[in-house]
Amino acid sequence: MRREGLTITMVFLAESANYGEGIGNISSLKKMTRGNHEQYSYISRQAMRYNIVQQANWDKTPVDEKSGVIQFAPSATIKDYPEIDLFGYMKTTAKGDEQKGGATTRSAVARLSNAIALEPFQGNLEFLNNMGLASRENMDNNIAQSEIHRSYYAYTMSIDLDRVGVDGDIDIKKEEKAERVKILLDSMHYLYRDIKGRRENLSPLFMIGGRYSRKNPFFENRVKVDDNKINVETLQELINDNELGEYTFAGVTAGIFDNEEKIKKELKAESVGTAFKHLKEEVDLYYGESN
Repeated sequence: MRREGLTITMVFLAESANYGEGIGNISSLKKMTRGNHEQYSYISRQAMRYNIVQQANWDKTPVDEKSGVIQFAPSATIKDYPEIDLFGYMKTTAKGDEQKGGATTRSAVARLSNAIALEPFQGNLEFLNNMGLASRENMDNNIAQSEIHRSYYAYTMSIDLDRVGVDGDIDIKKEEKAERVKILLDSMHYLYRDIKGRRENLSPLFMIGGRYSRKNPFFENRVKVDDNKINVETLQELINDNELGEYTFAGVTAGIFDNEEKIKKELKAESVGTAFKHLKEEVDLYYGESN
């Protein structure tokens, strides 16, 4: 049985990490509304992708705008640029160029979800001004307000291991495929985000995932936090019903969740660092098995 799908769902704690369009002098968080009319802030998958690519040092893929839109350069290939290998591309060329014209696409090999808050937004606002600078020269003070929300967030990454490094006639070495996936895992392990003068730590406090024969993001939309407790029963049921236990790894940061001992006992959770180590071993094992 080939286990070609690697998926991880992670929970981190962050504050006001993604803003959308402002309203007047108010900076508005990106939010979505559920059927119970509660609002939940989120960090878009595009924002998460930006930080992951940047911190993996993969943001060197050449771009151009010859076709009228800013896009990856048609000459860039997955052989040289891990960013478009793992996160895909669409490249268009006009007739008269060296190519015949048209569009070529590669769907993402590593798929990200939005990072969605697990606690509802309560409408908190931060009052801002530039009094410190204005008072130096007796200038008028500017007033602004910014929505703020501190919450646990959850997101999922799913990777098709069999598609890494393969695109048409290109098929890179297995060792390079494994290295790219492990760099991606390291980036998620130590992820952070710079926003409005702050550096938010997006490293997971809890994670669960593994390498499976089905390419399903099993734990997406399954991890919840209520009363500072991870919903262990839901995850345990999912693992048992789908016979995932043998291949599943969980990690938890000590001293954060009130049911830490239950997480360790029922989900066999180790430290987050150890769980990532197991996932990287699974990556090496997969490419060692590949022909």
